[in-house]
Amino acid sequence: MSSDFEIDRDAATLLHETPDAVVYADAQGLIRFWNTGAERIFGHLATEALGQSLDIVIPQAQRQRHWDGYHKTMATGTTRYGAGDLLSVPAVRKDGSRISIEFTVTPFHDAAGNMIGIAAIMRDVTRRFEEMKALRQRASNASAA
Repeated sequence: MSSDFEIDRDAATLLHETPDAVVYADAQGLIRFWNTGAERIFGHLATEALGQSLDIVIPQAQRQRHWDGYHKTMATGTTRYGAGDLLSVPAVRKDGSRISIEFTVTPFHDAAGNMIGIAAIMRDVTRRFEEMKALRQRASNASAA
């Protein structure tokens, strides 16, 4: 079977260069992979993000809830967000501005089945979120008139 796609080289290019953010964090929640999409969306260069806590993208008000779920997932080896469930949450950029993101997660296990980290593929949906919010507001104002 012949293929033009070279797994090692092309998969690495795909992973690093995709416009969506691809972020991998270890069991402690420290960032171990940060692609160019993550740089674009969040404003942190990979050199700034690697080794840092996921807190650099989690708004202060959501951190406790995030970490409660993250630690439970690491302890149990399961996440309630599996099978491609699309999650929508607020996030924060390097400059402090808030954005809306949608993402999926992929848990990583060691050979014994223990959780060792989680990867997330994230997309900035702030514009769409704001447009939907404005449409809902206009619909609400129209029905109230």
